[in-house]
Amino acid sequence: MEPEVKIVRVARRVQADNDALARALRRRFDEAGVRVFNLIAAPGAGKTSLIRRTIEQLRDRYRIGVLEGDIAGSIDTAQVLTAGARDAVQINTGGTCHLEARMIDEALAQLDLDALDLLFIENVGNLICPTHWDLGAHYTICLVSAAEGHDKPLKYPAIFARSDAIVLNKIDLASLCDFDREQFYLHLRALTRAPVFELSCRTGEGLEAWITWLTNVL
Repeated sequence: MEPEVKIVRVARRVQADNDALARALRRRFDEAGVRVFNLIAAPGAGKTSLIRRTIEQLRDRYRIGVLEGDIAGSIDTAQVLTAGARDAVQINTGGTCHLEARMIDEALAQLDLDALDLLFIENVGNLICPTHWDLGAHYTICLVSAAEGHDKPLKYPAIFARSDAIVLNKIDLASLCDFDREQFYLHLRALTRAPVFELSCRTGEGLEAWITWLTNVL
């Protein structure tokens, strides 16, 4: 006798509520005239460093806010405020490996959108979990570092394919690491034609091109 096979049909996407709230958040951002960037990277790749460097370059021209996502702690929030962010709010997930739209919605209660032109969302350090969660941002930025190796587009294709721009940080260390630029671009270009910005947050090399792109999409 054949075993009975039961099929469960999911009538609604698991993330439907999140996506609906994300759309509402995007409308809210649009009404306030705030451009929002969701920055995704592995721990230590340089998310906070990129945001800090960007704030230093643009703080005299734009009012910049930051939502900092971490499992715990508030070190990064203190750093971006010191760099000149107009405002910053810490979101501690307590163990969740990504931010969700409801977390952004709750954090906005502590942020005056009318006082901002640009908002960075620094997601929890992870190249997997944050990929599929819409936060209402206008742009998704994937940041990787040369120190992580050249195989990240091959290992984590979804985030690269979904990103509007790629930042390759720590290029000043590329010659000291196992980083093959040709292989990196070979795997990357099989996934996306998004612009890539090679830079070093430590030395400042390559930052100008990143800043130019950012201001052009504001």
